[in-house]
Amino acid sequence: MTQPSFVPITDADQVRNGRALAVPRHWAPRRPGDLRAPGQPRGARFGTPGPDQGFALRLARRFVPRLHLTKGEDVDDVVTGCALLAARRAGLFGRAPSITDVEVAFAVFGFLVADPPGDLVAARRKAFRSVSHGYAEQRALVDSVPEETLRLSLDEVRARLGDWRSLLAI
Repeated sequence: MTQPSFVPITDADQVRNGRALAVPRHWAPRRPGDLRAPGQPRGARFGTPGPDQGFALRLARRFVPRLHLTKGEDVDDVVTGCALLAARRAGLFGRAPSITDVEVAFAVFGFLVADPPGDLVAARRKAFRSVSHGYAEQRALVDSVPEETLRLSLDEVRARLGDWRSLLAI
């Protein structure tokens, strides 16, 4: 709001001129970490960016009472690994993780069925070993599930669990 002309103003309260900024110079991506093309880079060990991916871990913890684990499987490794898979699935669709993303991640590895195939149990035990403790193990697990599998609906995953090798790249 402007001040009336009859009210005295001290020198410190006088309006100062704004600083004129120089026009920015030309810039081009030359540093090693600069992206040279639009969009995110894709490939192994790059991950799949998406909004609010940490929410998948909170959702995955809700499934702990429903999980069917065998001897040698750690609940923290399973929850962490499936939360990462759910976050990737949600990122493929460009959204935050939902409960269905988490359920698909658990279903792909047969954690929600009482009697999964024995060879699947052996494969998942190896795939999830120490996932909650190491980044390399996390990336290897997430990269072992093809994008086509993560784009399947929950019903399609359940229907193909008998032929689980078609779902995974293990």
